[in-house]
Amino acid sequence: MPVYSCGLDVSSSALRFLAARLREHRRRLGTRWRRLSAGRQALLALAHLRNGHPYAQLAAGFGIGTTTAYRYITEAVDVLAALAPTLADAVRAASTKAFVLLDGTLPPIDRIAADRPFYSGKHKKHGMNVQVVADPFGRLLGASPALPGAVHDVRAAHEHGVIDALAGAGIVCWADKGYQGAGGTVRVPYRGRWETLSTGQQAVNRSHAKIRALVGQAVATLKSWRLLRKLRCSTTRITSLVQAVLTLHLASSS
Repeated sequence: MPVYSCGLDVSSSALRFLAARLREHRRRLGTRWRRLSAGRQALLALAHLRNGHPYAQLAAGFGIGTTTAYRYITEAVDVLAALAPTLADAVRAASTKAFVLLDGTLPPIDRIAADRPFYSGKHKKHGMNVQVVADPFGRLLGASPALPGAVHDVRAAHEHGVIDALAGAGIVCWADKGYQGAGGTVRVPYRGRWETLSTGQQAVNRSHAKIRALVGQAVATLKSWRLLRKLRCSTTRITSLVQAVLTLHLASSS
């Protein structure tokens, strides 16, 4: 397989962070020798997460076997996922903000039409439902575990305890119409066709849309890691991948 050099649009701080965590992990395991150093393993994992290259291509580029590439990447993802902030951590960070933004995103997966639990009627495709919490400026604070795409946003937020946690902390949360009936401190726009709404309701909905528009930046932060734009792995691995990306983003932006 021909091999070529390629740049990786990831900050050096993310590479240093992951390499340091992998060195600590190897010391705990008592590892004596690996085909790749901790720094090269970190680069391998970042290349997979950022660009979504298949294991065979990455293995050829790094001069290792495909199975070894898979094992190294999986290990790095698990190390990162273990460091991801919990819901309590996200709520603690949100408590210093005036309010938070909540939205659901659907990382697509390669499933057939028969896999109905993973099919989202809202997005018209198969995927996994991930709930995203952002601050008023659209900066990512937290991301939930992944649920099948057929799960509605309001149900996913309740199952993960996001609504109750925000309400318990008294944090106002702005969300879209998909969270109607969520209760707690969630603020949603008025339902109904635009022409049937009163002038006051239309004004409220316009203001609401302007406030929550920035949540798209938090979603885009996740999707900037191209692996999450089209997932071809087992659905049981998607939560770990999302948490790994979240950890890298927070580590490189702090």
